[in-house]
Amino acid sequence: MTLTRRIFLKGTAVGIAGAAVMPQVLAADPSSAAAALPLRRVDGKPGAKIRVSSCSIDSLASAKKAGLDGMEVGAGGAAPKLSIAVPATLQKYKDQMKETGLVVSSIMMSVFNSNPLASDPNGPAWLEQTIDAAKELKAHTILVAFFWRGDLLEGKEVKKAAVDVVVKRLKAAAPRAKDAGVFLGIENMLPAAENMKILERIDNPAVSIYYDCHNLAGQGYDVPAEIRLLKDRISIFHFKNGPDYLEGGKMKWEPIVAAMKDIGYQGWIVLETSAPSKDRVADDKKNAEYVRKLFA
Repeated sequence: MTLTRRIFLKGTAVGIAGAAVMPQVLAADPSSAAAALPLRRVDGKPGAKIRVSSCSIDSLASAKKAGLDGMEVGAGGAAPKLSIAVPATLQKYKDQMKETGLVVSSIMMSVFNSNPLASDPNGPAWLEQTIDAAKELKAHTILVAFFWRGDLLEGKEVKKAAVDVVVKRLKAAAPRAKDAGVFLGIENMLPAAENMKILERIDNPAVSIYYDCHNLAGQGYDVPAEIRLLKDRISIFHFKNGPDYLEGGKMKWEPIVAAMKDIGYQGWIVLETSAPSKDRVADDKKNAEYVRKLFA
């Protein structure tokens, strides 16, 4: 989750079924926000800078076939205990990691799209459950989603009352995440300036931005400029290109990658890509190869 930081995340894995290239970055400047988090190396490979995982692949075995570094997994649907917090689920992923040598890069809390963090009374407990699971799996980032019912925008206006609750709940969960060495990456449709206000109010380096380049370009935002504004407050990226492969289609990746390089991003890129050929493994492999070529 960051730029300009040399964050080496223990257990950071790049998987490509959901487009997540998450660079391990830890601010070279010890005074930077990310530097306050425990240093963790990704898979113990200090030379790794950009790693690719996916949120669309179905297992770490499939991620390995696709040539990915890891996989983003789901936290599960609404329930008193999320599936990611169930011992059997955790053991399943631990077994897959041992068998493949890959890692769980991140955990997606899409539950907050239908059961918003701003209003569902279970929200704080779900955050705690997922933080504990991320610590156990050595995942780098938790995607805290704000779409559909959880959207923080009403048209072009910010839902201030909802943001107030979100700030309060994330601020309360942040110390637990920081102690676990896990980033809470908020993903939403707000412009970078509004997200910076949220981060300033929370005032904890464990809360960062999960930046989805395609979603925010679709909002009409200047994505390279936003990346340069947010800098090391970005902990991880989603890459996707609508129904197309990353190479081709509407998205222009070169200016975006240039901005990522400018801020010194090293970490995960998570593929949230489509499968035009209907072969998920082959298409994730194709997209991952393109991502690595962009950063080469």
